[in-house]
Amino acid sequence: MTKGGMESVEVFTTEGKGRGLKAQKEFLPGDVIFAEPAYAAVVFDSLTHVICHTCFKRQERLHRCGQCKFAYYCDRTCQRAAWLNHKNECSAIKRHGKAPTENIRLAARILWKIEREGSGLSEGCLVSIDELQNHVDSFGEEEKKELRTDVESFLEFWPPHCQQFGMQFISHIFGVISCNGFTLSDQRGLQAVGVGLFPNLCQANHDCWPNCTVVFNNGNHEAVRSMFHTQMRIELRALNKISPGDELTVSYVDFLNLSEERRKQLKKQYYFDCTCEHCKKQLKDDLMLAAKAGESKPSADTVKEVIQLSKDTLEKVNKARMEGQYHEVVKLCRDCLKKQEPVLGDTNIYLLRVLSIASEVLSYLQMFEEAADYAKKMVDGYLKIYHPNNAQLGMAVMRAGVTHWHAGLIEAGHGLICKAYAILLITHGPSHPITKDLEVMRVQTEMELRMFQQNEFMYYKMREAALKNQKIQVMPEPSNENAPSLFHKKE
Repeated sequence: MTKGGMESVEVFTTEGKGRGLKAQKEFLPGDVIFAEPAYAAVVFDSLTHVICHTCFKRQERLHRCGQCKFAYYCDRTCQRAAWLNHKNECSAIKRHGKAPTENIRLAARILWKIEREGSGLSEGCLVSIDELQNHVDSFGEEEKKELRTDVESFLEFWPPHCQQFGMQFISHIFGVISCNGFTLSDQRGLQAVGVGLFPNLCQANHDCWPNCTVVFNNGNHEAVRSMFHTQMRIELRALNKISPGDELTVSYVDFLNLSEERRKQLKKQYYFDCTCEHCKKQLKDDLMLAAKAGESKPSADTVKEVIQLSKDTLEKVNKARMEGQYHEVVKLCRDCLKKQEPVLGDTNIYLLRVLSIASEVLSYLQMFEEAADYAKKMVDGYLKIYHPNNAQLGMAVMRAGVTHWHAGLIEAGHGLICKAYAILLITHGPSHPITKDLEVMRVQTEMELRMFQQNEFMYYKMREAALKNQKIQVMPEPSNENAPSLFHKKE
């Protein structure tokens, strides 16, 4: 079954997994299999005044809707583009006196669209909203209670003059949002800023070692003529060669967890048992729990002890990060690493988690040499675990490259930036803001590397002068959040 711009994929029924997506033609790594605009999308409650409600970019100065005083936009272009979806919301917010939560706003936008277009197949959609999975029957007591609260709040917000929907259908929409809401990120891809519904993407099944990745593209409204604007969309991109007839899969969770942990998370959030090859055979679990190899191999009890210590330290680290006590974070990480390094293997996930936090926080504190050392060890471990074209791997390698550059380690820095660029060209594509930034860095570090190779002494002199004259670039404050996960699950 294909429809409007979706000719390269078809929906099929899979054994034990319900519907899935299948390739209709061959794809190579980095190919865009399809791009899909949001059926409906909203900015998170906590960010409504700093993120554009149309393209979801973070901006310094935003224009506020003069009517409801709630929605914010980059400029008139974004405001005009939003009007069809914001018109009903605008008057409902004025009537209600305040904006409801993101869940209610998203449900309302979906139902206003259904009111305009009907709930059948929309243009470019492979399935209708009616057909999407809601898993309401699998909800636990707590989730059912939240659902009832959401439905009550929705009915208070929903205007009496709009089309009225039955309780069962409203519950279905909330169930769909809960299971299929997709996380939208800002233009740097580092922070989750909203949630949207993409019916075609919902059809792609999970695999812990997928052949596709999803990237959120904020679109481009900068062209002078609006006919050249591109709209906000998700892109499903191939990670490796895909043949006609292959199922298209994406990963709903970060791979950097033991198979048992990933399965628990998938069962809790998406109500299915993962039967992918990596979970069934527990592939890479031995690497993720590796102990130090060699003659003085630690005992099983010592390994168990250090892993428990790592878990306790990570809890303390999270608490200190929440409170902004970054020097305390560094102390905790250093102490933990001293105990981990003689016992845990270089791919052990508990070691990698501490290395990741230590390198990020030390970079923020401008302690670049120590940060670079930890970042290098982290990347070496990641490269043995992650799929070679994994987006999170690409971002981690990029961060390590920038840290090495800041530390004046130009050869290693340039090498890491080139490696990150090769990964992100596949996962994000050449026109994504992150890839463009990385291309600028790649050119800059290449030029510096040539200078370094010609005359090391002169290179350091010029670097020193340049750093004195420019305001030192402060690394972004470490975030206590993990990288945005694929699907947004309300906690």
